[in-house]
Amino acid sequence: MTDERPSSSDERDLLAAEVALGLLTGAERAGAAALARSDPEFAHLAGRWAGRLAPLLDEAAPVAPPARLWAAIEARIRTPDAAPSNVVLLRRRTVFWRAYAAAATAIAASLAFVLVTRPPAAPPAQPPAGAPLAATLAAADSPARLVATWEPASRSLIVAAAADMPPPAGRSHELWLIPAGGKPLPMGMMPAGRPMRMRVPGDMAMREGAMLAVSVEPMQGSPTGLPTGPVIAAGMLKRV
Repeated sequence: MTDERPSSSDERDLLAAEVALGLLTGAERAGAAALARSDPEFAHLAGRWAGRLAPLLDEAAPVAPPARLWAAIEARIRTPDAAPSNVVLLRRRTVFWRAYAAAATAIAASLAFVLVTRPPAAPPAQPPAGAPLAATLAAADSPARLVATWEPASRSLIVAAAADMPPPAGRSHELWLIPAGGKPLPMGMMPAGRPMRMRVPGDMAMREGAMLAVSVEPMQGSPTGLPTGPVIAAGMLKRV
């Protein structure tokens, strides 16, 4: 974020969603905090996003590393003649599992930012027909965990991974929309190492009950227009 404040309502709403998701760091986070302190309307907007996303924390169950992994790490570290490269590799695996466990609380930590800046919450109201939606994307046989937020007013979609999830060598991750009772529709290739932000075309029905899914595909995307590789995470859009 630059020193200039977001000028349009769409930009302000997108920035507020990024604050609630904990996507900002460094100067961007400091700038957003300063904006929230000087602009009560923006602080309230960020607080609303935090309230919408809070229920998703209940769906992010903690994941413990396998017992055999810790045993292997201890055995390698205690072996005097263990190759240095193997020790480094095992330590990296340790960092991965610890980082994943910490990432499960990243969204919760980001809520502290808005809790100290937002004004008192207004009485709860029934969500309108065009209310924002969110989804937690996961799969039983995959470590991938993502959170997606959809703002219909600006047709803005943000998909953020809870932890780093690099695709296999020579492959990419592709995002899909699966309408209720319909076939998968390609939404684009996901950037590696950072959240995916996009404006969704008007002909895509981003509605409550639709599914979002991530599959492993060739670098240029699925050649068939349908998922060809394994689906590593999926979740249903819900009101929050």
